Amino acid sequence: MAGRRRSSQYSNPLPSPLNPTFSNSPLPPRRSSSNEDDASFESLRSPHHYSQSRRPSSSNQPQLDPASYGILTGQVGGSFGPFPRSQAYSPNGTLSYRDSIASSDVAIDIAPQLSYNYDSYNASHLGLGLASGSGGAYGGRRPSPPHVDDDYWDDDRRPLKERLADARKEIDPALFWDKENAEVDDYLHEPDPELDRYLDKQMSGYGWSNIVNTTALCCLIIVIVGLFGGWPIYNYVIKGGFPSGYTTDANSGLIPGQVPNITGLPGLIDATTPTDAYSRTGFDGNEYHLVFSDEFNTDGRTFWPGDDPWWEAVDLHYWQTKDLEWYDPDAIITKGGNLEITLSEEPINGLNFRSGMLQSWNKFCFTGGYIEVNVSLPGTPTAQGFWPGAWTQGNLGRAGYGGANDGVWPYSYDACDVGTLPNQTWPNGTDPYAAKHSGSTDYGGELSWLPGQRMSACTCPQDAAEHPGPNVNVGRGAPEIDIIEAQIDKSGVIGSASQSIQIAPFDAGYTWLNTTPYTLTWDTTKSIQNQWHGSVYQESMSINTQTDTTSYEGAGYSTFGFEYQTGGDGHITWAMNGTQTWQLNADAMGPNSETQISQRLVSEEPMYIVLNLAISLSFQQPEWGKLTFPGVYRVDYVRVYQTGETKIGCDPDDHPTSKYIQNHPDLYMNPNITVFSDSNYTYPRNSLSAAGCS
Repeated sequence: MAGRRRSSQYSNPLPSPLNPTFSNSPLPPRRSSSNEDDASFESLRSPHHYSQSRRPSSSNQPQLDPASYGILTGQVGGSFGPFPRSQAYSPNGTLSYRDSIASSDVAIDIAPQLSYNYDSYNASHLGLGLASGSGGAYGGRRPSPPHVDDDYWDDDRRPLKERLADARKEIDPALFWDKENAEVDDYLHEPDPELDRYLDKQMSGYGWSNIVNTTALCCLIIVIVGLFGGWPIYNYVIKGGFPSGYTTDANSGLIPGQVPNITGLPGLIDATTPTDAYSRTGFDGNEYHLVFSDEFNTDGRTFWPGDDPWWEAVDLHYWQTKDLEWYDPDAIITKGGNLEITLSEEPINGLNFRSGMLQSWNKFCFTGGYIEVNVSLPGTPTAQGFWPGAWTQGNLGRAGYGGANDGVWPYSYDACDVGTLPNQTWPNGTDPYAAKHSGSTDYGGELSWLPGQRMSACTCPQDAAEHPGPNVNVGRGAPEIDIIEAQIDKSGVIGSASQSIQIAPFDAGYTWLNTTPYTLTWDTTKSIQNQWHGSVYQESMSINTQTDTTSYEGAGYSTFGFEYQTGGDGHITWAMNGTQTWQLNADAMGPNSETQISQRLVSEEPMYIVLNLAISLSFQQPEWGKLTFPGVYRVDYVRVYQTGETKIGCDPDDHPTSKYIQNHPDLYMNPNITVFSDSNYTYPRNSLSAAGCS
């Protein structure tokens, strides 16, 4: 075309002032040799340079490199360049293309063309497949900066499309965007108001299907919010707690049917329990049904916290009975169809013996019924020192945790009188007389050193938060009923089993009504009353029964159990190998005028189970020369039966424990809190105390 200058390589349009290609050129800053050149150069950067009428000369014609030119025109980078081409659906649904330059909101006059020449520019350095110079990227010398002179302006006035088409012939086609290499989703990345308006018109109005879908979605949202938001808020905030059986740390309210029968998961009744053991006829003549059993037939079970749904082993020193062993969960395992608790002579935590204690505390509890264990004792029937036990305790006290037991064990009392006060004395400290003078001479004649019933029926209403309920007028505690504490008979040639109950407050001189009709012993040749009746911390009612010489170290087994009915008119009947040994009626723990106390109760508390093996100087003096270590206490099974209404769970409505335990976790989780006063909790006031409820 007339007046159009072509360099020996390329002729390309110069970027507009809005395009950074010119000002950010990879070339070094030019040192102008004349003011005129500088003025010409600056004029190009001026927004008004297009209005100038000068045209470039044929010499020193600067030229855009191919990449910059391709990006400028949109041929390189396609829709992602500074002036992208876009694609859209036309209203008739066909695919069409348009120039973004033509529809750009920025008015750019690209008719005036500038070009500059890099004589030795190595185009292959850009990977464009164009002619290259020699000597590396710049042909062995640095390119001269663009120089603008009076002959710079090009008079090529052809239409833009013609000039672009002409320029494309000289650039590698692989760099171009074209509809041949377009992807079908390119239009999604380019906002197009025209397309949006078209698509908006395609949306139909609400029909029945839309209404049904929207309604279903709203109902689903309401149900989800109600289930995971409304229900917990209602139960916890309005009702004051979650229903029993749904606590995070216990199956405290579980009843038959609440535990699904899922393969591999234990239920309340062990699947391996023989069917003929599903019921029994009680000593009272009533039919009892099995409500819980554990046969320990799965080998390798462990009992660290969280390992088992029903049992948990403690990790502590049981200092309360001056034990010589450390209770370690690793000392307990299931093996050969038994629970095995091993007492070994080895140093651990400053003690010389290692053994185990297993509890169902806050996991499985029962109220009333019959419990039976089948055990093989450790050691021999002629060497005293091992102290295996199977016993129960109220869930408000946790064995081994002094802070939890302080003022709670072994109370089973629902009256508001002097029996609830410290030392069983009135605030003046002198009455009743028996409380000060009928006790052991070892303690100066004092009957009780207990701090008073912490959860008594005399609790001040202002301190209801420190009482487990159901209200402050109900006395609560943690009584103890023992299935068996094994020892050696005084003859030294046969075993003996102590079967007892521990209670508070105490009778004068610990002298409970131990004669007929208050008690009953079936075989007085084998069962005799224990002459030890108590001390300043407990009153004990106990019978020792001879066992045999074979139920030791897995060679033989014997069953031990007790059947009981709760309350002030209840009773407890102990048994060995299915035969009654002795019975204690509640009226044996009736009111005592000397100590001015009222009826003690056969435990109405939810009771949990404890299995342990100890060694202590305070039970039977160990015969070190006869004992052989390790000693293994084997438990074949534990079974619990009830008659009539099933009453299992650690949080019954009439004697709740869950909320109190949750609000006092340190007492039940920290064995280093040995007395309640070591905790951060407030001892509830007793209305009969000197200060009263003021």
